[in-house]
Amino acid sequence: MCAPAPLGETYVAALQHGLVDVPTDTTLVGVVSRPTHWFGAAVDENRPALGPPGTLLDDVEQRREDLKRRGICDEGAHNAAWEDVEFEERYRTHLDTDPDARDAVDELVDRLRAGEPLFLVCFENTAQKRCHRTLLREHVTARLDRG
Repeated sequence: MCAPAPLGETYVAALQHGLVDVPTDTTLVGVVSRPTHWFGAAVDENRPALGPPGTLLDDVEQRREDLKRRGICDEGAHNAAWEDVEFEERYRTHLDTDPDARDAVDELVDRLRAGEPLFLVCFENTAQKRCHRTLLREHVTARLDRG
């Protein structure tokens, strides 16, 4: 059996400003549940089911705003909000239990096994803020490793 194609990840601004080297045969897969009108122009496709559920995004945003009002910088508030709302656990549960998310993960795994290189794309610059994209990449990679 051949090794699966590579799976990369980046954020949309890095694509727009040429900050990331993406091989020409790579499909850019957006993983944003609430894409802006311009996001679609930066990716080849978007899979909203792989973005965090709306309730989770709302909880993070509300907590982030609370922390910012207390004087915490945006990045610090974002990252602390992740911890406070148990983002990782809730997002991983979403990937395991939501039928649309499971189907979308299965499709990515099948495409990678068929040799299609993919890059997961969303908004967050992970040098500053935690992002679901990294968790999703770990999840897909673990599925590939299970065979």
